[in-house]
Amino acid sequence: MSRQNKKVDDFRLDLVDDRTHKQLWCIRFSRVGFIISIIAAVVFVIFVFYALFAFTPLRRTIPGYPDETSKKAAIQNAIRADSLEKIISRWELYSENLRRVIDGEEPVRIDSIMRSGNSGYAKTREELLKRDSLMRETVRNEEQFGISNQGHRKLPIEGMHFFTPLKGVISQGYDDVVHPFIDITAPANSVVVSVLDGTVIYSGWSDDAGYTVCIQHESDIVSIYKHNSKLLKDNGDKVNAGTPVALVGGTGSISTGEHLHFELWYKGAPVNPTKYINF
Repeated sequence: MSRQNKKVDDFRLDLVDDRTHKQLWCIRFSRVGFIISIIAAVVFVIFVFYALFAFTPLRRTIPGYPDETSKKAAIQNAIRADSLEKIISRWELYSENLRRVIDGEEPVRIDSIMRSGNSGYAKTREELLKRDSLMRETVRNEEQFGISNQGHRKLPIEGMHFFTPLKGVISQGYDDVVHPFIDITAPANSVVVSVLDGTVIYSGWSDDAGYTVCIQHESDIVSIYKHNSKLLKDNGDKVNAGTPVALVGGTGSISTGEHLHFELWYKGAPVNPTKYINF
């Protein structure tokens, strides 16, 4: 008789006392069950290690894992970046509308900006609508008082004689990028005067700049006076060079004390006032 080799599919694992040969523990399993058990055990171990490093403080031991300090710094930087983006957006729209008003063009339409999905503008919709209405009023005032007539704009800015708007100390100078204007400190209620003959195109209040006066002059020149404590002229008033137009103050949410925020615009662009005015 010949023996036939048979494939073994079932196994048994016994735990036996060596002295008494008494069976203490026994388990039976098949080849497939053994493989499945091994795979399940490996998966379970992986899951346990994942849970330990994902949901416990052990994750901080991983090289390069951000701690609470770095997370807080990242959040603060994101908030600062968002705030700066909104400030830049407001300044860009303000500058663009002012340039268009000076050139006699139609100001930027706020509703078109909202439809375009520009989040930087959309977040300040109420403020931009207010500024847009002020710019439109400025255009109407220009036409009403005839100050946009190109026939009167003959002399270049280098040939103009400017009055000093305020006798004081320049606390912050002009910078083309971050500070396209100057700040002049002086005692409260000091008199602010017009630098040239012209017509008041805006006299009113804004939350940021406080009491503000904008004057249109010949030769496409505009002068702007902000953070005043009191305004002495109204929209449409004619003023001469050296005429008092306001009193120094510190009004407006962005003001840091009693001073005059002075801007000088020529042909739709800001210029350095210290080049033409002796402070």
